[in-house]
Amino acid sequence: MTPSPDIRLARRRDLLAAPDYRRVRRHVREGTWQRIAPGVFAHRADWLALKPLERHRLRVEEVAHRLEPGAVLSHFAAAAIHGIDLLGAWPDAVEVTIERATGGRSGGAVARRALGLAGVERVPFGTHEVTTPAQTALDLARALPFVRAVSAIDQAIWTGRPGGPLTTKAEILALLDGDAPRRGDARARRAIEAAEPLAANARETQMRLLVISLGFPRPRLQERRVLRSGRVAYGDLYFPDQDHWVEIDGRGKYLSPEYASDRDPSEIVIDEKNRENEIRREVRGFTRFEATDADDSRYVYDVLAADGMRSTKPRPARRR
Repeated sequence: MTPSPDIRLARRRDLLAAPDYRRVRRHVREGTWQRIAPGVFAHRADWLALKPLERHRLRVEEVAHRLEPGAVLSHFAAAAIHGIDLLGAWPDAVEVTIERATGGRSGGAVARRALGLAGVERVPFGTHEVTTPAQTALDLARALPFVRAVSAIDQAIWTGRPGGPLTTKAEILALLDGDAPRRGDARARRAIEAAEPLAANARETQMRLLVISLGFPRPRLQERRVLRSGRVAYGDLYFPDQDHWVEIDGRGKYLSPEYASDRDPSEIVIDEKNRENEIRREVRGFTRFEATDADDSRYVYDVLAADGMRSTKPRPARRR
């Protein structure tokens, strides 16, 4: 399971002196502190520096302390615990699955899903339980739109994850086939079939599914090439019949400590440009996208077409 992010939190129960609590409330009103759960606050700058998955993980842990023992954390809450990232926004409420006849209400920090617990795979999580990675991926695939569902499954089965994949397509399908019919099964099966274990992040999943929907060929993921300099390069998407290489970059990588090490951003940009020039000499076509370009289907279509890729579908009439 993913470790919890390490940031300073202020909890109402620990603020025994009334002036301290009034001070925190004032900071919240002024916007320097952020309420992340009932009675729990974090410095806003620290909170915003976290990834959305990390924020939800902290929220889950704080809300879990208030739940009666034996709760079954599921869906987005379970995804955050296991480190399964996915496309789009994370909810404010922490999801738990309950028996259909329980009648528990959702409210505030907790969203209760009365789906029943028969056959639901789960493992211990403190005084509670959490659905397994395979069960979590299946639950999300049943509930989410196609692209978001595939992004969750991709991340659960990602073979490049440190420590290895959390689960496999076969395990998720076995849960689906072994369960009683549920709402969303057809949607889940379609998402599982479209999932790929080599997608490194949710934006790569989004771009892959988009280019396929736009009528371009199905790409290979993480194409490996040894360049003439001896450098090893990996392409996010590669179209073998067209010998076309696609890179998908987020701007954050040029500033992240893992990528930057002791180099300044200008050195990184120059090194990346040299790498790109080497790749261009190895392939017939090359395209570079920013991660957020996948939000604009017409732009992606136009760029790929301009770079020599052919589609079986017409240009999108409008942005979608």
